[in-house]
Amino acid sequence: MSGPLILSVDASMPVLSIALLRGDSLLGAIALEGKQSRNEKLLPAIDWLLGETGVALSAVELLVATRGPGSFTGVRVAMATMQGLAFAIEKPLCTLSTHEAVVLGILVRKSALVFGDAGRGDVYASVFRDRKEVLPPTLLSRERLDDLSGGIEMVDLDLLAESQNIALLAARRAGQIREMDLLGDWAESVPIYVRLAEAEVKLRQKLDG
Repeated sequence: MSGPLILSVDASMPVLSIALLRGDSLLGAIALEGKQSRNEKLLPAIDWLLGETGVALSAVELLVATRGPGSFTGVRVAMATMQGLAFAIEKPLCTLSTHEAVVLGILVRKSALVFGDAGRGDVYASVFRDRKEVLPPTLLSRERLDDLSGGIEMVDLDLLAESQNIALLAARRAGQIREMDLLGDWAESVPIYVRLAEAEVKLRQKLDG
């Protein structure tokens, strides 16, 4: 096996996923659900995966984290954790939207509309054509989503996450970005929230009132 060692995390979805790759070859992956918070699960899961595969954290050459949209808390925890690890081992961190990971991490897809549940009857949606993002993550009503669905492949992120390891897809996309020598363009540290968290909405309402 050849290629860089890549450690990838996705905590934007209800299922926490972690993947470790050597180039295109999967060394190990985890998908976790449960009552514990992502903050309690993430680092122990990373430690377990590294130990199970016999890989030292210091050997990892590229770290990857999805920026959302999705779980506000999950995205913050994953970003902070991977930023800390990247700083500790002095290796680059590639950050990308969960939608980009899903569409462009699956090499057979060139164009697609990817969407995921945003609550309150809405969805987070992005559109990719010819492997380029033409609509960044946006909040849409279900009715508007139906209007956009004609003539393009629809990817239900929530369904896909039941059968695919999202962190693995993110790692594969990050590998492509690394090969293009564009990691500097995928180093944004701000999560993709699209919609304010409930606590922030209530705070703004209080301040405005």
